[in-house]
Amino acid sequence: MELFRNPNIAFLKYKWYFLAFSLIFSVTGILSMIFWHGIPLGVDFRGGTLVTVKFAHAPNDGAIRAALDRVGLRDAKIQRFGPEANHEVLLSLAERHTNEAALDKGKTQIIEALEPPEPPANKKDLNNASVQDVTAYLLAADPQHLGTDAQARYAQEAQAVVGYRDKTLSGVFSSFDQLRGTVPDEALAALQQGYFLSDFGVRNVDIVGPQVGKQLQSQAKWAVLYSMLGMLIYLALRFELIYGVAAVVACIHDTIITLGAFSLVNKEISLTVIAAILTLVGYSMNDTIVVFDRIRENIKLLRREKLTDIVNRSINQTLSRTVLTSGLTFLTVLSLYLFGGEVLNGFSFALVIGIIIGTYSSIFIASPMLVAYQDWRQKRGGRAAVPAAEPRRGKVKANA
Repeated sequence: MELFRNPNIAFLKYKWYFLAFSLIFSVTGILSMIFWHGIPLGVDFRGGTLVTVKFAHAPNDGAIRAALDRVGLRDAKIQRFGPEANHEVLLSLAERHTNEAALDKGKTQIIEALEPPEPPANKKDLNNASVQDVTAYLLAADPQHLGTDAQARYAQEAQAVVGYRDKTLSGVFSSFDQLRGTVPDEALAALQQGYFLSDFGVRNVDIVGPQVGKQLQSQAKWAVLYSMLGMLIYLALRFELIYGVAAVVACIHDTIITLGAFSLVNKEISLTVIAAILTLVGYSMNDTIVVFDRIRENIKLLRREKLTDIVNRSINQTLSRTVLTSGLTFLTVLSLYLFGGEVLNGFSFALVIGIIIGTYSSIFIASPMLVAYQDWRQKRGGRAAVPAAEPRRGKVKANA
């Protein structure tokens, strides 16, 4: 399938405009990473505690901030999580509030901050009670007078209460009436006497210690560097060294602009974002190889033409393929970004930026480098950087 029939666009004629575009965005991103927002590392890399909180009603960020400040969590980050109708918030606590030896510390602090200042006397919060807490309470109260069978029965009923809260109601009771039919009436009456219902429930707690965070930082950097080094070696062997250098420079350009975009919008970089960056490095490299392969074929066929004309013709010949593959991939990752939810937001944002910049860099960064390097070599009196091969005998057909 071809979108364009015999296009004849002089891409390299506009290279300085696009190089200026790249320079502006790259420098802006680097300045943001150095002076403004820095590199906004997620909890995966900087260490800390992530607490997912589900509210029964629409949460108020200002009230949450005031409650956290009251218990000393002044630098916690508050972020809406999932669809707005779910009333979920992601709270990120700094490394100094993280204690790997006490895994419930972050959860306890959040519960202490968000509970009413004056909770009902001698009552516990059922929305944040564990199975063990409910079992112990029912055993002590023994509302059904079960005798020797009490431990197993009350443990089963406690599991039913917590399971219904977490699985069916997504973590929050709004009324005790929601438990009718789930546990016997006697047990429900006892729970009403010993528990109250807060407006929230802690759904999940993730903890990353400082040592693990630093390890992950190091591994992420080496993963990106090794991937680029491997591709440089591959391209140097398959083509020539200048092809590999041009492709790797284009990939570095893509990575800098993508990281700069995260810094400019102050969006956290997590492990999934690193996976996205590695994905776009491979995607950009593949797109660049397609163009380079056509350039190499045309050099063999069109030995008398200038390299600039050969590069322009090669880009035009692969234009339909580039637009089709990049366009469809872009629509896919755009859908992920718009409808994929909070978990995939960073991953899909990196790919949305990366697909656009990766496709653009194959044409306007990597390809002009071949021409610029050959011109530089010829001015110095050396041989051409991308020499033409001896003409083949017989008819040679270029691949589409």
